[in-house]
Amino acid sequence: MSRRAILLVALLLAGCGGNDDFDASRQIGPDPVLPEPSQSLWPDLKVATVVGWKEGETPEVPAGLAVAVYAKDLANPRTVHTLPNGDVLVVQSKAPEGKLLNRPKDIIRGWIMAMAAGGGGGGGETNRITLLRDTNRDGAVDERQDILADLNSPFGVAWHDGTLYVAAADAILAYPYELGGGKITAKPKILTPLPGGPINHHWTKDLALSPDARFLFVSIGSNSNAGERGIEAEKGRAAIWQVDRQTGAAKVFASGLRNPNGLNVHPQTGELWTVVNERDELGPDLVPDYLTSVTKGGFYGWPWSYYGQHVDPRVHPQRPDMVERAIVPDYALSSHVAALGLAFANDSAMPEAFRDGAFVGNHGSWNRNAFNGYKVIFIPFANGRPSGSAQDVVTGFLKGDEARGRPVGLAMDGTGALLIADDAGNTVWRVAAADGSTTPQPLSTDRVSSSTMDEGTPSNPLEGKPEEASPDAGSATPAQTDIAPAVSPEDGQ
Repeated sequence: MSRRAILLVALLLAGCGGNDDFDASRQIGPDPVLPEPSQSLWPDLKVATVVGWKEGETPEVPAGLAVAVYAKDLANPRTVHTLPNGDVLVVQSKAPEGKLLNRPKDIIRGWIMAMAAGGGGGGGETNRITLLRDTNRDGAVDERQDILADLNSPFGVAWHDGTLYVAAADAILAYPYELGGGKITAKPKILTPLPGGPINHHWTKDLALSPDARFLFVSIGSNSNAGERGIEAEKGRAAIWQVDRQTGAAKVFASGLRNPNGLNVHPQTGELWTVVNERDELGPDLVPDYLTSVTKGGFYGWPWSYYGQHVDPRVHPQRPDMVERAIVPDYALSSHVAALGLAFANDSAMPEAFRDGAFVGNHGSWNRNAFNGYKVIFIPFANGRPSGSAQDVVTGFLKGDEARGRPVGLAMDGTGALLIADDAGNTVWRVAAADGSTTPQPLSTDRVSSSTMDEGTPSNPLEGKPEEASPDAGSATPAQTDIAPAVSPEDGQ
């Protein structure tokens, strides 16, 4: 079948989604309903055409909140990150070029993802980082400057002690940068290489700083949907790595996470959390994406099982030993919402109802026959754990079959309001308390605890020596996803 014929079939299928009577809300929470898997030659498709925002249009928020444009005319904004002085970094990026497409389904997926992303480029060149500075803390940007450009598909950032760390598609880069500065002209140091290569199926790499500032955590998605490229292509992938910030020494911190993003450390407990995009092609209502705390040495099922011990029958050879080890995630978000952003609201200036919990950015589905996601939700917490029902907070990105925008990364800004990177609308939105409340001091995305930094000795739940290998007590043969660093054999390295 020619490429043109494949795309024609995809176009026809994209408009032929059937009715889905399944109540997606039954999959939100700690105990989701999981129907029997179903497979077909072509996956379910329903794609929202990106139309962008008209002048004066904004997302919708409930009473007690106000939403406004923080920055517009960006180019595929993916990540927002607040520095300790309140400056905000906006990471703009697109997928690396030259990705290998081995199956007709890969061609269809690539075409659909491009369609779902819209035209991009609202503010010129992408693959850059823009600094936004609110000098008087009134919630409006006073200074805007591109500080880095021509990067290789950047996504995650972190800053500590005069160094800005950028997770590109194939490495963590370290730049000298002092708070309050402007454009970066120095060449970066490569802190550690990351799995890249011509496949790089899930290319986004997010970053978070450990509470003691000793380590960086980097998320690395799988090289396939469910292991169909062979397990050798997944070395060091579907995992979160722990990287020593001084030496670059790396190890797998947790694995079996198909496509983790939104890395964030809970400000009270010091635990690492992430949102994860689960696998496709098991039907429109499998598998739920999820929010979870991340256990050191933990394994979360991919590719052999999902949501604990639910075996994926497509994956061979089966690994019952790995399935037995699989940890059940903390909180399901429902299927195919494409959760990409996570921000804890603790100590923010949001109304009381949103002070203890997590905001999650759901980018939105394309591979089910009824739309799901396209909004920011809030999950209340108690004692550092999810507690209660999720609430829609920022909606209106989807209007009928058209997407005006799609939320990606989230952060609390320097005044304690919520920022949302909208990569399809090329905008960063600011959601604040309607009464204008602000925090007395800037609230940084990465919160370093001085109590854990005495003489460089970590005393938090994330501590560990970077040279240690992740244990695999339940298996004589380590899973390939427990081995790092590595690249796909198709890289020729």
